[in-house]
Amino acid sequence: MECGAPAYRPRDAEHTVLHQVIAEHLEPFLRTVAEAGDGAGLPQFVEREFRDFLLCGVYEAGVARFQCEGCGLDHLLPFSCKGRAWCPSCGGRRMTERAAHLVDAVLPWVPVRQWVLTMPYRLRYQLAWNHGLSRAVLRVYTRALRDVYRRDARTRGIAGGQTGMVTAVQRAGGALNVNVHFHTLVLDGVFTDDPEGGLAFHPAPGPSDAEVAAALATIRQRVQRLLVRHGLEPGDEATGPADRLVDESPVLAGIVGASVQGRVALGQRAGARVRRLGDARDTEAVTSRGPRQAHLEGFDLHANVWVSGSDRAGLERLCRYILRPPFAQERLRLRSDGRIALELKTAWYDGTRELVFEPLELLERLAAMTPRPETNLLICHGLLAARARWRARVVAYGRVAPEPTALAPPLVAGAEGTKAKTGSPAWTWAALMHRAFALDVLACANCGGRLRLIATLHDPVVIRKLLAHLNMARSGPSPGPAPP
Repeated sequence: MECGAPAYRPRDAEHTVLHQVIAEHLEPFLRTVAEAGDGAGLPQFVEREFRDFLLCGVYEAGVARFQCEGCGLDHLLPFSCKGRAWCPSCGGRRMTERAAHLVDAVLPWVPVRQWVLTMPYRLRYQLAWNHGLSRAVLRVYTRALRDVYRRDARTRGIAGGQTGMVTAVQRAGGALNVNVHFHTLVLDGVFTDDPEGGLAFHPAPGPSDAEVAAALATIRQRVQRLLVRHGLEPGDEATGPADRLVDESPVLAGIVGASVQGRVALGQRAGARVRRLGDARDTEAVTSRGPRQAHLEGFDLHANVWVSGSDRAGLERLCRYILRPPFAQERLRLRSDGRIALELKTAWYDGTRELVFEPLELLERLAAMTPRPETNLLICHGLLAARARWRARVVAYGRVAPEPTALAPPLVAGAEGTKAKTGSPAWTWAALMHRAFALDVLACANCGGRLRLIATLHDPVVIRKLLAHLNMARSGPSPGPAPP
């Protein structure tokens, strides 16, 4: 069961705007896409993401039935779509679960620094679709970071020092535009092998502005060489490859390209920029980058966020930040003219506070940021890689049992995490809700008793009878199953 709302919360309280817009405009959007592509529509995995979302939290698509052990009152929890692209509820659930796993089972009790690499517009289009190229650029980037820490350790007389890191690949920017960028949590220092068989950690002093700039220059140079080898930049070794995305889905290639540039791909406003609401002052682009931040020809590197080794609650907040879904449901607002307003987290330098989308424009953005099913968006490197020789000792470094985190799940029936076959904790929905929001969702809202799972239901006919018996409003007609 995965859902971002308590069991007693009605389905209509979640995804109100987003679900309404997609339910009303998905079929017109698919027809528009097919017409623009001469009959060729979106790839099946993109269409499936939309259709699965329409069943997210719908009672008739499946529910878990809970009953209070005290008063006998029934509570129904609808199933989620488990979408991994842009569903706010499922993205929030996955964010909380993965952050808990990183803090409890991966990151040792040492200082952690966040490094963020953003790429130029011309490269974002290629990275959004070419997963092999994205992983190659990521390897170049993480090797440059490892070199930074090794070089610093050697200058302090520490030989053979190694570090580890975890990268979350984010595919969207704050304006729902395609913006593939890397958030990397680096163990802020190096480990060395102790003569007695243990590990010793040597904290790093923190990079200077000059060191961050030098690291970015190295990354840019190595990425340029990588692009030349792949035929994506002018060079002596290549004349340029065919665009795989254009070959597979020309219309999606146009949508992704427009999203990267912040423009509209389909309809009467094709080629126009997304509407903005705000002061819209005529100001020059900001060139000041702040401490530990460098910008070079579209590449941007930031390394000013740091968490101490003992601040596990702060580390978990940072993990949630790098794993967050593309947008929060609360930032969407349906205007009286039928358009959708997206509130920006912070106003842009030109005064823009909101972006306004036509319904089909919003669906364009969602389609463009949908990843391929086989892509991995959370990757470990260095000492934290799955087959690293020191990984087990690094993960256990400084860890105590039980771990004294203020965000531990409640020790109540059905709320604690269980062990999956892989040995990693499989967090229940109730435990994650308590960990993230300090909510005990297994407490009956009527009498305060404990809720107990008594059944999971999948037959729409049976579910409708149960809803009628409980005098609960239906979620609305089912939009039908996803395509095979």
